[in-house]
Amino acid sequence: MSIRLYIGNLPKEEIEKSELQAVFAEEGNSITTKLIKDRKTGKCRGFGFLTVNNDEQADQIIEKYNGHIFKDSPIKLEKALPRTKNTEESEEQQQTAKTPVSAPVSAGSSNSGTSKKSKKSRRGGGSKDTGTTTDSSSDGVRPDPRWAAELEKLKQMLAAQTTN
Repeated sequence: MSIRLYIGNLPKEEIEKSELQAVFAEEGNSITTKLIKDRKTGKCRGFGFLTVNNDEQADQIIEKYNGHIFKDSPIKLEKALPRTKNTEESEEQQQTAKTPVSAPVSAGSSNSGTSKKSKKSRRGGGSKDTGTTTDSSSDGVRPDPRWAAELEKLKQMLAAQTTN
């Protein structure tokens, strides 16, 4: 089973994949690199990924290359977190959690609600469940626990402003 490693702290300039591959060349041909670039400029976004064969090899490479100097920058290596749909949906829920707070302030909240739904559908990330949670203010939306207390304070402040 292959393991993906995150390569961070890469210089934000024009870097070729072959340059990054050369850093890990002594580990063999079984290692593949992926450099993440900006679509418009073609410059590196500051990170990339390394795919290795197994967990043991991943640990050895992290130990060996973490802090290795690449173009005057010490690179950071760690095991990459898997991409899951739940993570993407929770990010969308965090964004939709912000919209109900500002929705009561505007007079035409029904029009703004439909425009927000159409924006979601253009992104391709919206689902029927996401659309229904934007209508209910706090029942279906669970905010990020790190910000739940702050969000609750903001809701109370907003409720106090609208009643005054």
